[in-house]
Amino acid sequence: MAERSDLPPYARLLAAAVEDGVCPGAVWAVGDPPGTRSAGAVGVLDPARPGEPMRPDTLFDVASLTKILTVWAVTGTLVDAGKLDLSMPLGAFWPAAAGRPVGRVTAHHLLTHTAGMPLRANLRFLYGSDPQDIRDGVLSEPLRHPPGAAVAYTDRAALVLGWLTEHLTGRPLAELARERVWAPLGMRETRWGPLPPAEAARCAPTEYDEETGRRLRGTVHDFSARLLGGACGIAGVFTTAGDTGRFLRGVLSPPPGTFSAAWTEASLRVGTGFLDPPRGLLWHPAPGTGPADDVWAHFGFTGTAMWVSPARARWAVLLTNRLYVTRDPAPLARVREAFRAHAFA
Repeated sequence: MAERSDLPPYARLLAAAVEDGVCPGAVWAVGDPPGTRSAGAVGVLDPARPGEPMRPDTLFDVASLTKILTVWAVTGTLVDAGKLDLSMPLGAFWPAAAGRPVGRVTAHHLLTHTAGMPLRANLRFLYGSDPQDIRDGVLSEPLRHPPGAAVAYTDRAALVLGWLTEHLTGRPLAELARERVWAPLGMRETRWGPLPPAEAARCAPTEYDEETGRRLRGTVHDFSARLLGGACGIAGVFTTAGDTGRFLRGVLSPPPGTFSAAWTEASLRVGTGFLDPPRGLLWHPAPGTGPADDVWAHFGFTGTAMWVSPARARWAVLLTNRLYVTRDPAPLARVREAFRAHAFA
C-alpha cells in the first residue's frame, strides 16, 4: 500500500478518514460536463472481511440522495411538460389532498421544505403498516405552521412529491425514475432495492439490523422505505459513484429526453426568500459556501454526498458507508467539507 503522502489529494484525505475510523471505506468522483476528472476508492468494503477492498464500482445505499435521483428529476420532467404547476395548491388538482391540511400546500412548498409538514416520518408508529393507511395518515396530518412560513427539512416532503408524480402519470415512481431519468442518462448500475445476491455482494453494508440479526447489505437502511416496499421518495436507491457522476453531468448539461436546463436553473437558486436556512428546489447551498460560490449539495444519512456548481461547471460525489461505524454525523461532516473545498477550489 502506498504511503499516504504518495497518494493524490482526494485519496490522501479519505485514506486518513478510514485510518481515523470515520468510515470503513469511500469512493469518490469529481468532474465536469464532459466527464470525470478524478475518481478512486479507498478502504475496505466490510471490516469483517478486511481482505476485500472498496472498489470504484461498489454499490451504495445512497439514502436521501434518492430524493434528487428520483423525485427531483421526475418532477422536473412533469414541470417541463406542463403537467405540474408548482404554485397551485395540491387540493385544487389532486383528489387525495383535497379537504386535507396538505391540500393548502403547493409543490413549491414541498420542494423548498416550507410546507409545514411534521419533521419526522414515524410512519409505522403513527399509521401502521398498510400502505394506504400510511398515505391517508400522511396526507391528513396537521401542518406545523402555515405553508411558506418557515424552512424545516422533512422526509415527508419527498414522500408526498413521489406520490404526486404517481398521481399525475398513473405510473409508479420506481418506473418513472428508471425510464425518464436513469436510462436516458446511462445510469446502468442504479436500481431500487432489495438487491439480488450477486449485486448485494458488491454493496457496502450499513447498520446492524436487530430484526434480521445481521448487517443490512442490499436492503435499504431507511425504515420508512422498507415499510413501503423499498421504493419511495424518501430513500431506496442503490447506485455507484460512476452513475451518480453521470447524473450530475446531466444536471449541468441535460441531454434530450430528461429534465431541462430550465429546471436545473430554477432549482439551483434560492427559492425561500429571506427565510433561513436558504433552499433551492430540494437542493441546498453547500455548507461552508456563499452565494458567489454557487455550489449546491444534497446528503444521505448512510454517509453519501453530492455537489454541483453551474458557475464552476463542476460536480463531485463522495460515497461512504459511515453508518457501519456510527450514527454521529460530525466526523464525516468534517471530512466531507474538506473534500468539497478541494473539489471546488
